Amino acid sequence: SMLNEWLAVEGVRVTALCDAVPAKAERAAAMGTKAGQPAPRLYTGGERDFERLVRQEDVDFVYTATPWPWHTPVMLAALRAGKHCGSEVPIALTVDECWELVDTSERARRHCLLMENCCYGESELTVLRMVREGVFGTLLHAEAAYLHDLRAILFENRDEGLWRRQPHTQLDTNLYPTHGLGPVAQYLGIHRGDRFDYLVSMSSPEAGLTEWRARTEPKDSPKWQERYVSGDMSATLIKTARGRTILLQHDVANPRPYSRLNNLQGSKAVFNDYPARLYIDGAKGGERWTPLAEYRAQYQHPLWRALGERARSAGHGGMDFLMAYRLVQCMREGTPPDFDVYDAAAWSVPYALCAQSVRKGSAPVKFPDFTRGAWSGSTAPQGPATG
Repeated sequence: SMLNEWLAVEGVRVTALCDAVPAKAERAAAMGTKAGQPAPRLYTGGERDFERLVRQEDVDFVYTATPWPWHTPVMLAALRAGKHCGSEVPIALTVDECWELVDTSERARRHCLLMENCCYGESELTVLRMVREGVFGTLLHAEAAYLHDLRAILFENRDEGLWRRQPHTQLDTNLYPTHGLGPVAQYLGIHRGDRFDYLVSMSSPEAGLTEWRARTEPKDSPKWQERYVSGDMSATLIKTARGRTILLQHDVANPRPYSRLNNLQGSKAVFNDYPARLYIDGAKGGERWTPLAEYRAQYQHPLWRALGERARSAGHGGMDFLMAYRLVQCMREGTPPDFDVYDAAAWSVPYALCAQSVRKGSAPVKFPDFTRGAWSGSTAPQGPATG
């Protein structure tokens, strides 16, 4: 699906594709030729053939949408070959992997990015602009989550169903922290004057996947050999160095409408998403919610104003195309991307840290400072410019 977004950015050429399944690489190549591009080279010689792809001279940027355990190996190979790179989320599964990406990116002097599409949603960028313009006053608290009923997808016998249940059998933690945490980190200026300091985490019992399996899987299914150890609801509190608080949640195993929470409390205003609504202190009509859409004429982000009509027909309501477009824009103009390897590590590392806290009875666990102190000396805005 992301290949469609890259091909839609004017002037971008997909020069090479790699997949362990040749038929999938060939299907993807046909998408490129249908878009009028030369046929890309294909790398289908096994699960590590990406190591040949990243060495090609006509590759400027390497993008991976592999299953999670392969994100870090592909990024490291690209960096060591001198290439900028970006990964689907999360970019790493352990603290050591996060540090290895940071260190390798610094040595290579190449960008290593977490391609967090939710940072480019229309509501997220509208709120970001309002934060930058002081509408919220002093920022105090935020809420972030990935609450998505994935039971049917997790038990499919194809695609994500082939691998995405496995983490539920391995670790009791927040398995997918970044979709909610990325936008919230932008609002709070994480690594631009603040940073995540420590977290405490706890998990509910597990029930959703076990009960779904009992209702849907035949008794001779090999899935009956699996034991799901990750609690259905992971609930985490994060404290930042400046004293702000963040609630972070994850649940993909129970019936529910989709939500990333995406809430922000300031001393002058509060925003709650799903549905997107806002209350600003002193607004006419008293203490009642106003749809965020009523503020878009005044605070719509320039990226959405310029590209919104084109983007809305793309993936996830437009955020996928805007993410691809914005990265290419930064590369062409030689400007820093909207987030960097330090953000990639900090947004992904709760995967490991929440598990540590849960094992210790919800004891506090410190975040590594991947910036090595540089977070406190930068007040530059995080996220795409609003002017």
